[in-house]
Amino acid sequence: MQPVSSATVPQPNDHKLTKPEVLAQKNAEAELGGGQKRIDAQHAKGKLTARERIALLVDDGSFEEIGKFVMHRTRDFGLDKEHYLGDGVVTGYGTVDGRLVYVFAQDFTVFGGALSETHAEKICKLMDLAMQNGAPIIGLNDSGGARIQEGVLSLAGYADIFYRNTKASGVIPQLSAIMGPCAGGAVYSPAITDFIFMVEHTSYMFVTGPNVVKTVTHEEVTAEELGGASTHSTKSGVTHFACANELACIQQLKQLLSYIPQNCEDDPIRLPYESTDENRPALNSLIPDGANQPYDMREIIDELVDTGSFMEVHKNYAENIVVGFARIAGRSIGVVGNQPAVLAGVLDSNSSTKAARFVRFCDCFNIPLLVLEDVPGFLPGTDQEWNGIISNGAKLLYAFCEATVPRVTVITRKAYGGAYDVMNSKHIGADLNYAWPSAEIAVMGASGAAEIIFKREIAEAADPQAKLQEKVLDYTEKFANPYRAANRGYIDEVIMPEQTRQKLIRAFTMLENKVATIPKKKHGNIPL
Repeated sequence: MQPVSSATVPQPNDHKLTKPEVLAQKNAEAELGGGQKRIDAQHAKGKLTARERIALLVDDGSFEEIGKFVMHRTRDFGLDKEHYLGDGVVTGYGTVDGRLVYVFAQDFTVFGGALSETHAEKICKLMDLAMQNGAPIIGLNDSGGARIQEGVLSLAGYADIFYRNTKASGVIPQLSAIMGPCAGGAVYSPAITDFIFMVEHTSYMFVTGPNVVKTVTHEEVTAEELGGASTHSTKSGVTHFACANELACIQQLKQLLSYIPQNCEDDPIRLPYESTDENRPALNSLIPDGANQPYDMREIIDELVDTGSFMEVHKNYAENIVVGFARIAGRSIGVVGNQPAVLAGVLDSNSSTKAARFVRFCDCFNIPLLVLEDVPGFLPGTDQEWNGIISNGAKLLYAFCEATVPRVTVITRKAYGGAYDVMNSKHIGADLNYAWPSAEIAVMGASGAAEIIFKREIAEAADPQAKLQEKVLDYTEKFANPYRAANRGYIDEVIMPEQTRQKLIRAFTMLENKVATIPKKKHGNIPL
C-alpha cells in the first residue's frame, strides 16, 4: 500500500462514494496499517500485527477502538506527504475473561511504530480513561523509538506517558509486553509498569543499541546479547517473563491478570472451591535430615497451594528466592519463599530487590502474602558489601514492614540472624507465624555459634574437636529449634508439615477483613 496523502483521503462530499462507503473505506484503510507489504514483512519475522495481538488478548468481539482515524500533524522532512490513519498505534478497550481492560498496541508497519505527538496523545487518553474507570492497562510495545522527524514533540510525548505511568502506579495494574524493539527513552515506560513480558529472539530492550555501545566502549555485542529476553530475564532482572513466542506471551499475560484485581480498591477474584481433605502427608518428608542438605522450595509450594495454581514470577533471576502468584482454596495469594536449592537460600542484593518489588505489588493490590522461610542469613563477601547488600536487603525489610495485607509466615527449617527478622517475622508486623518441628530459629548456625561462645573452652580442652561437638549439640538443643520463639509468642504455633495447608486456609479466611492503619504521610522513603 502506498502512503496516503491528506489530499487523496476520500472526503465526505466525494461524489464517487456515498457517506457509508467513505466510512467503510476509511475503516479498511486504518485496519491495513502500513499496508499489506509491510504486514507480510512483519509476519516473515515471526511477528504478529498490532491488531492480531489485540485479537488474541481480548474476548471475541469485545474490543472497541478509540482514535482510529487520528493522523500526525507534522509537515517537516516530507511527513506532510505520508499519513496513515491511526498513526502507528491501535488503542481501545475490551474484556479479558469478562473483565474490562484498556489496551494499546504499537503498529510496527507504520513508521516502525515510532512514537509521535499524536501517537502519544492516543496512549495518554487511554491511560486517563483507565485511571478514571479503575481498570488495568496493557501495553503491547513494538516501536523503533521516538519519531526523529518530530524532534522535541516526540520526546514530550514520552514524558507525558511516563508521568501517567507514575500517577497510575499502585492505583491500577500496568502490564507491558515487549513484542519487538524497545529502545532509548521508550524503555522507561515499561520499566515503571508492574510487570514486563518479553518474547525470545524477536524483542529487545536497551537504552543504547549495539552500534552506540561499539562506538563508545568498543564492545562487540548483538541486540539479543545486549537486551534480549534471555539477558533481561536472567542477568538484569528487567523482565519478569521470557516467553517462547507471541502466543505464549499473551497467554501468560492473561493468566497473570486472573490473579490480580481491577484496581487498588478491589479484591482479587476468588474462584469457587470445594473443601476436601486438606492434609498433605507428603510435606512430612520433604525436609532433608541434614541441616545443610538442599531441597526445592517449589515442591513445598506445590503441596500447599491449589493444584496447578502456582505462577512463578522472575523464575530465572535471583533464583535463591522464589516469588509468584497462587491460590489457596480459590483465594489469590502472593508467595515468597527462600530457595535452599540455590546458594542455600541466602538473601543477597538481587534476591532482596526481587522479593521487595513483588511484596510491594501485592500490597498495592490487596493480595495476601504467604512467606516460606528457610534462610541461613545474608550472603557475605566484598562483592555483596560493595554492591549495596545493606541498602538492598533493607528494601525487602521495608517492603514487609510497610505491607498491610494479610501476612502469614511458615518457617520450614533455618531462620538465622537478621534474615529471620527480614523474612516477615512477627516483629515487623506479620499476622500469623507458624514453624515446623524442623525449624531452627537462632542468631546463627549451631557450629558457628559454639565456636564463638565457647572459643576458650574448646581451645583449652584435651580434645578440642570433641569439645566443639559437645557444645554444638548443647547449643542445638537450647536454641536451634522453634520452641524458645514459641515460648515468647514470636511463633503462634508449631505444627506438623502435613497440617500446613489446612492452617493456611483457615488463617487467610480469618484475616480476609483485616484493616490496618498507617501513619499519615505523603509517602515513605524506601532505601532505593
